[in-house]
Amino acid sequence: MATRRINCRWCGMPSLVQLEAQTLRCPACNRVTKFQSNGNGYRPPGANGNINFISNNQHVTNPSYAVYVRPQQPVNVGRVYPGQLQVRAPPTQLRVPPAHGRKRAVLCGITYKGHKQSLDGSINDVLFMKKLLVERFGFPNSSILVLTEEEDFSRIPTKKNIRAALQWLVRGCQAGDSLVFHYSGHGSQVVDRDGDELDGYDECLLPVDYETEGRILDDELNATIVRPLPTGATLHSVIDTCFSGTFLDLPNVCRMNREGYYKWEDHRVPHAAAYKGTSGGIAIGISACDDHQNSGDTTAFTGVPTGALTYSFVKTLEQEPRLTYGRLLIFLHNRINAARDQVGLSRDAPHLSQEPQLSSSHKFEIHSKPFTL
Repeated sequence: MATRRINCRWCGMPSLVQLEAQTLRCPACNRVTKFQSNGNGYRPPGANGNINFISNNQHVTNPSYAVYVRPQQPVNVGRVYPGQLQVRAPPTQLRVPPAHGRKRAVLCGITYKGHKQSLDGSINDVLFMKKLLVERFGFPNSSILVLTEEEDFSRIPTKKNIRAALQWLVRGCQAGDSLVFHYSGHGSQVVDRDGDELDGYDECLLPVDYETEGRILDDELNATIVRPLPTGATLHSVIDTCFSGTFLDLPNVCRMNREGYYKWEDHRVPHAAAYKGTSGGIAIGISACDDHQNSGDTTAFTGVPTGALTYSFVKTLEQEPRLTYGRLLIFLHNRINAARDQVGLSRDAPHLSQEPQLSSSHKFEIHSKPFTL
């Protein structure tokens, strides 16, 4: 019977499977890898998630950043001998940083290697964000938890690990703490089943193992990192994915026009059972786009793939040391629109608009409140 060689996407263990097979249960780590029967890769996340708007310019114009380039060949795990493969079994729990300082961050970037709709910029996004937090805002390296597919097994962005990382982020939180959650990856929407969404849909992130373990809904994100915030603590989320306008289910969404005039929309649903606010702290979300829009990776900024929101956010804060939230939002709009104009998407695909969004647990004057982390 005809077979082909497939590498486990979790531990790299090669196995022979029948040509018509669509899944592989790895004999080494017992994890499931899904793929198409034609051998062209794993099943893609579908129509949901980040889209790509890529320019043909491959020249790196910003060499001060370390950037990630996806390996063209599978990364070897251990040393291979004839008839023998050394692999590491996945850990039973997330390995968190030993330090737990007043400034803490969880940075999650998922590329979905092997999927037809894989993302090229997610790991670069994490690198850019970590550099900003450490060099511009004084976050200790030891208090930044990074989850990507290029980390060791204990920090792969599985559903279990993402959940554990978010719980670590708010554990022991107290007045004066500054917390950051950054996510770059695929997002999607599912039908709202508890009646707390104005548009009838829950937003959700897709862990690397979402096909077997499922999504993480915005209801859970809110319950995990928003509701526990005590008085005096602040959480900022930077969410670089599609359908992300209300990704943390915060009750207030800021709507701004091109002239900078804005208003706060109340996104609380009357008679909804769930409370979406904090325990006295402040939660602020900065999202790549509205709930009905797509976000994108682009090479227009540097020649290497990055998320449009993440790169615009990082460069704006590096170049503009004193910003209000209103000015930050205007700069994000301008940078992303300029990048899309450069590759012609604004003209050729106006339905793929991407407008960064600001949401919050509390209303505030966005043109006078200084931005800080």
